[in-house]
Amino acid sequence: MSKIIETSFGTLVDLKRVAKGRASGIEKKGAFYVFSLRLDNNDIREYSFTDRSRAENMRKILISHLEQRIVKKSRS
Repeated sequence: MSKIIETSFGTLVDLKRVAKGRASGIEKKGAFYVFSLRLDNNDIREYSFTDRSRAENMRKILISHLEQRIVKKSRS
């Protein structure tokens, strides 16, 4: 079940959707499968893998880590 939190300005937010929105889709560039993850406005990280299944698994893991980071930030 996804967690829905209330922001400081009163809006309800689904964290899983927010985290997925910060991750790009997987694209094939040359021999690599590439996706990027926007942590902050100025911090965009790009990840590349030689196998599509590894890229998909890592994207899922990083999205869940980003979701936890958003929860931690909202509590403080």
